[in-house]
Amino acid sequence: MKDYYWTSFASLLGVVAFCQSLLQVIFPPELRFACLKFFNRIFHLFSSYCYFDITEIDGVNTNELYNAVQLYLSSFVSIKGSRLSLTRALNSSAITFGLSNNDCIIDSFNGVSVLWEHVVTQRQSQTFSWRPLPEEKRGFTLRIKKRDKYLILDSYLDYIMEKANEIRRKNQDRLLYTNSRGGSLDSRGHPWESVPFKHPSTFDTLAMDPVKKQQIMDDLRDFANGQSFYQKTGRAWKRGYLLYGPPGTGKSSMIAAMANYLGYDIYDLELSEVHNNSELRKLLMKTSSKSIIVIEDIDCSITLTDRKKNNNNPSTRTYYDAEMRCGSGGSVPTEDGGNSITLSGLLNFTDGLWSCCGSERIFVFTTNHVEKLDPALLRSGRMDMHIYMSYCSYPALKILLKNYLGYEESDLDDDVLKELAEVVDKAEMTPADVSEVLIRNRRHKQKVVSELLEALKTTAERNVINGSLREKNSDDMEDEEQEKRALESPKEGSEFEEPCKKDEDDEEKMK
Repeated sequence: MKDYYWTSFASLLGVVAFCQSLLQVIFPPELRFACLKFFNRIFHLFSSYCYFDITEIDGVNTNELYNAVQLYLSSFVSIKGSRLSLTRALNSSAITFGLSNNDCIIDSFNGVSVLWEHVVTQRQSQTFSWRPLPEEKRGFTLRIKKRDKYLILDSYLDYIMEKANEIRRKNQDRLLYTNSRGGSLDSRGHPWESVPFKHPSTFDTLAMDPVKKQQIMDDLRDFANGQSFYQKTGRAWKRGYLLYGPPGTGKSSMIAAMANYLGYDIYDLELSEVHNNSELRKLLMKTSSKSIIVIEDIDCSITLTDRKKNNNNPSTRTYYDAEMRCGSGGSVPTEDGGNSITLSGLLNFTDGLWSCCGSERIFVFTTNHVEKLDPALLRSGRMDMHIYMSYCSYPALKILLKNYLGYEESDLDDDVLKELAEVVDKAEMTPADVSEVLIRNRRHKQKVVSELLEALKTTAERNVINGSLREKNSDDMEDEEQEKRALESPKEGSEFEEPCKKDEDDEEKMK
């Protein structure tokens, strides 16, 4: 019986092999491919879905849309997916979730459901190529309903690109750039050198008035979300902030908090290493969008060619003057033979035509002496928002106590809080000085508040004494000035009286 079944099965296989050979002879591969294509078109004609393939490599170049889709799907695939792949990119601080090979996931956009499938196949034998291709052929297939085709193509793909850029900025470590010494270029031909930016400062830990801090955060958020506003008003998408105040008031921490809040890179521009205005423009051209360009201590970082220096007698300026001959944006030879950037070059750097060669940039200048800066540098359009970094106030003191000691306002006695509120403004201590007191005594939380209160009282008393001395010195100087005027007044009077007496004598003689 078993032999009968095996004989019948062998005969069936022989018939199948004969039919296959006959079909290959009657229907060549070209005809079979044409029939398959025809039936495929018939199927898609009556199907309610349409399909779009997004390959990893477009010719020899990497498809940016593929990377964007991969990042976008990673934002919610960890919740919906059942089988995931984990990756971590270079200079990234987060692990990215992705779809496994030939896995599917459903997404929705404006009430429309779409299906994503990650297709991975083995690549056929490669022909000669200048760039070796990977062994696997990867891509995404998007399946949508035909009636939703235009909605998806017009808005959904742009939405994916925006979300992918946002995820990329969030996951990627921020970088701190500085211009190369003497304007030299690195191995890649870039004038900027970078290191990972790890500053932990945030607006939550920044010691300043919460109301002012919220105003700055709102202004930054409006700027980051204001692309359509700047395009509508015809303005370059940039904004300038001037941070000024005594040393130790948190200007550098403010810059770090701004970068961490927006997720921007920081370009720390060292003006002393810039030789001329042309080099300054080239540095600006090599900065990326979504960045903060910082010039710290601008009042003492470089000696600018100021109008106050040469405009004391404008009529004496001729074409043969160095600044006039080089033009308003050119470089002026210095005494040592080198070149220097001019005030006009710095103004064009912040608000000229070259300042809009990129988008979404923030310029931040810091100074301890705002009165030394040229008014043209401070006007709106260059420095749009002026932020005074003051001495440690009572709200800022409470933030420092929470940061260093973990103390809330309810953890301290009302009498102690009252004393701190009364003495902190009189002490005029910077947040850096207050932080040093807290760091030095952080192991003994019971007495650290009393130590801080004692330090504030001592500093306040010293300020009162110094203030009285300054007032006394100013009064003495005023008395000396009055005595000098009193001593000089008789002489001046005698000079006028003698000619009068001579005139009277002459009149009497004539009579």
